[in-house]
Amino acid sequence: MVQGGERAALVNDPYHPDDDRGCLRLVLAVPLTLLTLITAYFCWTVLTIQPSGPWDEHAYAGIVLSCVLTVAAAGAAIGLWLLPSVRRVMRWWWMGPALLLGLVAGACWVMGG
Repeated sequence: MVQGGERAALVNDPYHPDDDRGCLRLVLAVPLTLLTLITAYFCWTVLTIQPSGPWDEHAYAGIVLSCVLTVAAAGAAIGLWLLPSVRRVMRWWWMGPALLLGLVAGACWVMGG
């Protein structure tokens, strides 16, 4: 007969053989982290490219390209997280940085660089 305390210990045992969330979380953290780092890099380029003046079309084109790539990388990270098997083990806050960086780049894109 299992007591209440013993039952809770069996349910909360992190080393239960049927519990694969730890390993799966580690495996899924790799692509999500890489996509977030790519998003951060392109968002950094959006914020650091300074045009020399209104005639500097290449700098403005670079800003728009960086905005598009930031939003695309953030969308890929969010799309990966939306898969049911990923959402089961990865909490919502894993998408926070990618979502925030995508929103910053989207705002810069809408405002014209």
